[in-house]
Amino acid sequence: MKIFKNLAEFKQGVGEQFTSDWITITQDMINKFAEATLDFQWIHIDAERAKKESPFGGTTIAHGFMSVSMLSKFLEETVKIESVKMGVNYGLDKVRFPHPVPSNSKLRLHVKIDKVADQGPTGVKVFWDCTLEIEGAPKPACVATFISLAFE
Repeated sequence: MKIFKNLAEFKQGVGEQFTSDWITITQDMINKFAEATLDFQWIHIDAERAKKESPFGGTTIAHGFMSVSMLSKFLEETVKIESVKMGVNYGLDKVRFPHPVPSNSKLRLHVKIDKVADQGPTGVKVFWDCTLEIEGAPKPACVATFISLAFE
């Protein structure tokens, strides 16, 4: 984990790149995401049908939006600004899902601090260049510009 003391120090980190630890995407996580979003497409939750009919290697796959929703978790475990009292998701730009995420595969985040802009007197808007790598896959699960706000 990269730790910055405060926003002033963090602003000096523009251009730096970091890599998270691996997280295994289990079928239980996929099922819970399906429940939370009411997206019960068989390719996500029906392992038996996926074995027979899936065009993705005979296994269920995670929802694309599950992958992108995990960016916050990966960032939280990769970069910390000690002085920040609150952070919020602001939005996403240029989101793509180049490769499906098979159940029980591992993901990790490669992230670069692309741009930091002042947000009021005590905050910043951060543009993160994010690539979610799937262990052993030729393409990433997700590529996106993730935008967050952080306040001291």
